Amino acid sequence: MFLRQIFDPHLSQYAYLIGCQKTGEAIVIDPERDIDRYRAVAAEEGLRLTAVAETHIHADFVSGARELAADLAVQVYLSAEGGPDWQSEWAHGASNITLLHDGDSFKVGNIQFQALHTPGHTPEHLVFLVTDFGGGANEPVALLTGDFIFVGDVGRPDLLEQAAGLVGTQEAGARQLYTSLRKVANLPCHLQILPAHGAGSACGKALGSVPTSTFGYEAKFNHAFKLAVDGSEADFVEFILSGQPEPPAYFANMKRVNKVGPAVLGMLPSPREMTLDDVSQRLDEPGFAVLDTRDGATFLAGHLRRSLFTPPEKFADFAGNYLAPEDEIVVIVNNAAATDDYVRQLVRMGFDKVIGFLPASAVEAAPAGLKVATCAVKFSEVPSLLADGTRRGLLDVRKATEFAAGHLRDASNIAHTRLRSRLDEVSADFPLLVHCASGLRATGACAFLSRTGRESICIADTFDNAPKELLA
Repeated sequence: MFLRQIFDPHLSQYAYLIGCQKTGEAIVIDPERDIDRYRAVAAEEGLRLTAVAETHIHADFVSGARELAADLAVQVYLSAEGGPDWQSEWAHGASNITLLHDGDSFKVGNIQFQALHTPGHTPEHLVFLVTDFGGGANEPVALLTGDFIFVGDVGRPDLLEQAAGLVGTQEAGARQLYTSLRKVANLPCHLQILPAHGAGSACGKALGSVPTSTFGYEAKFNHAFKLAVDGSEADFVEFILSGQPEPPAYFANMKRVNKVGPAVLGMLPSPREMTLDDVSQRLDEPGFAVLDTRDGATFLAGHLRRSLFTPPEKFADFAGNYLAPEDEIVVIVNNAAATDDYVRQLVRMGFDKVIGFLPASAVEAAPAGLKVATCAVKFSEVPSLLADGTRRGLLDVRKATEFAAGHLRDASNIAHTRLRSRLDEVSADFPLLVHCASGLRATGACAFLSRTGRESICIADTFDNAPKELLA
């Protein structure tokens, strides 16, 4: 049996390519949309990709299952559980689709995959027990857990309510998750745990950085798992719903896209190199977005008006939270070779209209009339700004958990991931002093607020430097 974990560090997502080396057949579990990566790995190993399976309808990336399903020679395995509202609508009537119920199994070559229904994160969620019959095994070697069990954590049950707006679902989901975890408690300790996400994902609050684990280790040291098995339902529900990170804005669209069916790309967008004249003519169009990947200090000093700050280390995060799905996108790049990676990150989140890239040198040389600067200050300057008689507000764009641990007096807290959905709470009548923990999220938030016509001042400083007299 061949097994390869394929990691997307930007969305902290794991897909799995599993192949039977005797028959040359392979399957990919929970793929992202740019499926050429999986085909390439399979080809390198002398395998052909003949199947794809999903653990659930994802909310955090556009699934590649439909992209693969366009090839009718690829068999597609999806959940039939959760009721009619939790089925992949795009798969109805397709000849190469198999819908799985609890306990159903299928084979790829001599490798068996058995589905177990584990609702909680979502109502239709499945996990897969993997048994390598071709290698002589007669019991499973691994559990593909999707968003059910992570290394050090379990899947959050509140995303349908917090991200998709399905009011009243989070407590029911938490109770389902409690039952599902108890259901699998007696699985063999040697099973490898192969999760769909790692540290950095918003699909849990304590995901580990180690990419895989074992069932026995998680049973001993995964606090949420242990609490479900050994504790009361009430204690588990209270614990699992508290302290969850605010989900990114694009999550709200992902569940719908993956349920209805993303457009089949066939190939990735191929943005052309654009000139400053090409871009400048469209800067004021509402559906046109420029993503600036230069560093924060350079961006604050001068950027094309209405552009968004999307540095390489936060590109997916900031783009996902501040773009609209229908936006036509141009990326400002320091190196044209980086464009392909940015395109992949965007289409994985459902932003398909990547029409061009612009060299950073063109922005540096742009006339003053096309550029604006964002006022940036240090925390040491804030007391005098608040005392000079000008009406200003304080906006903290850190997570709610960070805010609760310590914040500025009279500050409002809207996590940068929720700023787009809560924009009506942000006044346009007076300037806002915007801060985070390091200045990075504040820079991104100020760019977004400027794009919406709001005036802001970026506190480009670490929160540790906040004057004590400003703290609540």
